[in-house]
Amino acid sequence: MHILNQIAIGSYPTAWLERVTTNVQSFHDEGEGEGENEDEDEEDPLPPVAIEQTFRFGNLDPAGSVVTMDLATTIMKKHIAVLSSFGPLVLVLALALAGSQPVAAQPVTAPKDSAPSFSYAPTDDTNNPALVAWQQAFGASHNERMQWWREARFGMFIHWGVYSVPAGVWNGTNVGRSGAEWIMNRGRISMADYEKLPAQFDPEKFNADEWVSIAKNAGMKYIVITAKHHDGFAMFHSQASAFNIYDATPFKRDPLKELADACAKAGIKLGFYYSQAQDWNHPGGAAAGGHWDPAQDGDMDKFIDTVDIPQVKELLTNYGKVAVIWWDTPVNMTPERAEKLLPLLKLQPDIISNNRLDSKKLTGDYGTPENKIPTNALASDWETCMTMNGTWGYRAADSKWKSTETLLHNLIDIASKGGNFLLNVGPTSEGLIPGPSVERLHQMGDWMKVNGVAIYGTSKSPLKAQPSWGRVTQKDNTLYLHVFDWPKDGKIMVPGLKNKAVTATLLADGSKLKTSTGDGGVTVSVPVIAPDAISSTIVLKLKGAVEVE
Repeated sequence: MHILNQIAIGSYPTAWLERVTTNVQSFHDEGEGEGENEDEDEEDPLPPVAIEQTFRFGNLDPAGSVVTMDLATTIMKKHIAVLSSFGPLVLVLALALAGSQPVAAQPVTAPKDSAPSFSYAPTDDTNNPALVAWQQAFGASHNERMQWWREARFGMFIHWGVYSVPAGVWNGTNVGRSGAEWIMNRGRISMADYEKLPAQFDPEKFNADEWVSIAKNAGMKYIVITAKHHDGFAMFHSQASAFNIYDATPFKRDPLKELADACAKAGIKLGFYYSQAQDWNHPGGAAAGGHWDPAQDGDMDKFIDTVDIPQVKELLTNYGKVAVIWWDTPVNMTPERAEKLLPLLKLQPDIISNNRLDSKKLTGDYGTPENKIPTNALASDWETCMTMNGTWGYRAADSKWKSTETLLHNLIDIASKGGNFLLNVGPTSEGLIPGPSVERLHQMGDWMKVNGVAIYGTSKSPLKAQPSWGRVTQKDNTLYLHVFDWPKDGKIMVPGLKNKAVTATLLADGSKLKTSTGDGGVTVSVPVIAPDAISSTIVLKLKGAVEVE
């Protein structure tokens, strides 16, 4: 590439950089911590061409990092300095070329219902000390520990914290960027001001048994709740920091203890989300984009030693059997720092953990695409976490709810690709799960009561491609055909299936269906009216092990 073109590519005006940087970060953050993974390391910035592509197309670097405004501005200034060294004529020509780029016509906009996720596969780094420690301590027991999780397929994510008090609004301004749980970061709220919120947090309507009942009736088999999000506020009685719901609020109760008891009674497994790296209210805790309050500055290793380690010990010691530890956004989380926390998992020998502990995402039992469903099945265990509307924590102004049909289709789609679905609710500061969430979960539960057998314990579809009419899940030599679009001609073709069908029935009422086998696969004849308006299930039992072309 000609030197002038190389220079011009990286030399965009500040206003344009600000606008596009905002768009890229908005695109990247439209998910939970979790999609909140504006990962930290800017020690090895992208070259100008890569940065231009990141801005224009919304691509992330391999570590998942977003180019921040400070980095973009620094790089722009460096390019202008280089241009100036060539003389004023070159500088004017290059800036004119940059200004002539059709950037206004190609903004990077945030998708409405999805967000980028962490990478699906870890980096190949076999000498990483955290990976070595993980493999030695937990690798051999992976399949045994994961068995219940693979059977479950459907769980509830709960994002609840003191951020439910402002509910997305600060000083009369709607802080719309990212989820409402990010209000402290996005609103650049000082520690001193944020620490006034707990006095207003008194969720007297919280009822652990009711929450667990909502989850269980929806067909969910496990719950993961935010024990501490990035704001550093612990939703349990912690001795490591007084910034917790028991000591800092008028509530004076430990909701995690009540939830643990309720889950144990109902037979629901309980897991804890814990923000191990980002913590905006304890000195030394990391922050995506950097600290904005001098009070946040401190030693991160000391923070891990004095806050993280004792709090994780409390969570894994004081709340009975813990099924999951759900780490998030490993900003500045080096292998050595991750290695400090790994031994704590031995306090719960059967616990499983996700892949967000260390910055390279090398450790953990499963991957975590966020607000996004992979196009195809993944090689390893994975779980899509997803919001019902546009936020994880409660935002009073967010009414963009996904329909029950969309949520059920997502659950089926995920199961057909061998994954789990962790569906989020964001309770209010009163302790109530919002009505639209409860309504949708009730409707999903009605469907699961009839069709759950076609979800729980199933494996991914054996077909080479997803059928046009819906999705397929499998158990041994039985296929479950999830029909989204009921055929007008009364025929469902299972393409590429070589086996002969032994029986075919409607799961809803056991009605027997006729089948035929041809060169293109197996065809099932179905009645005119679909048993279910959202997704009807056909149970197709086959002769012998499943074979597909």
